[in-house]
Amino acid sequence: MQLITRLIALTRGMQLRRQFKEIEKALEQLNPSARRQLAALAMREFSNAAKSEFPHLYATPPDEKYSPWGSGTSIGFERMKSDSLQVRMRGVALWLTVTFHETKDSPYADQRELHRLVMRTLRTLKESVPAKEMSQLLANHPQAA
Repeated sequence: MQLITRLIALTRGMQLRRQFKEIEKALEQLNPSARRQLAALAMREFSNAAKSEFPHLYATPPDEKYSPWGSGTSIGFERMKSDSLQVRMRGVALWLTVTFHETKDSPYADQRELHRLVMRTLRTLKESVPAKEMSQLLANHPQAA
């Protein structure tokens, strides 16, 4: 059973890593103003996910509550492919939020590495927002700090 569990985790890690590479490409194409907007969206998503009973299942329909992982990453990744900049940014914010929570306390090294990459990306986004704007965002969304 452990072998099957490890195989499933490895497959999931590979899928998330592949998606992360495309997320990184999408982030590179954003101008500074869009990056600031994305940082605000990500903070909002984190705040909402933190209020959820199971943050790693954030944005997952209730009937999928008992699946090994939620559909938040799939939803976010599909939105990231949209022609609309706003929809793309909301998708990236959702994907980063759900992936952060899904990989947070993983016992598997490849998922912990992905978690570090997601944290680095989130830190980079946060640093793209001037300190004055960040303090205003944090005042509006204290859970996102």
